[in-house]
Amino acid sequence: MATPDRPGFALPLLLLAGFRTLVDDLHAELARQGHPELRPAHGFVLQAIGPAGTTASDLGQRLGVSKQAAGKTVDRLVALGYLERVDDPADARRKLVRMTAKGRDGLHRSAVVFDELRDRWAATLGADRVDAIEDDLRRMVPADVFRLDVPGWFGG
Repeated sequence: MATPDRPGFALPLLLLAGFRTLVDDLHAELARQGHPELRPAHGFVLQAIGPAGTTASDLGQRLGVSKQAAGKTVDRLVALGYLERVDDPADARRKLVRMTAKGRDGLHRSAVVFDELRDRWAATLGADRVDAIEDDLRRMVPADVFRLDVPGWFGG
């Protein structure tokens, strides 16, 4: 039950602050490891593209943004060397967007750094407490917890 010292609005703000702390720490480390231009939204884009690639239109749907917004982000990541546009072998009229070696490296390093950050939280809070936080969140969030449309959801 919410109380004056634990108001209901504090929970989502604390969850967001925890998320923000992890993501900020991730990007500080990625910058040290040679990826200073990667931004939080770029991680959602790389995840949504996946190993096989996708079209800008499908990417926009996955991210919950317009095709134009997705295209603008793709343009930026192409310019930075994280993505490339290639002909779709199934349809010569379409272009696929896929990760370059640099994009795959950034995504791989992100996974490794997130493991390290989780370990840091476990060292501070205790592994059992971090496990419990994760278990409790799994119990409370919908089954489609790993939706990638956060950029559109926040912006919409």
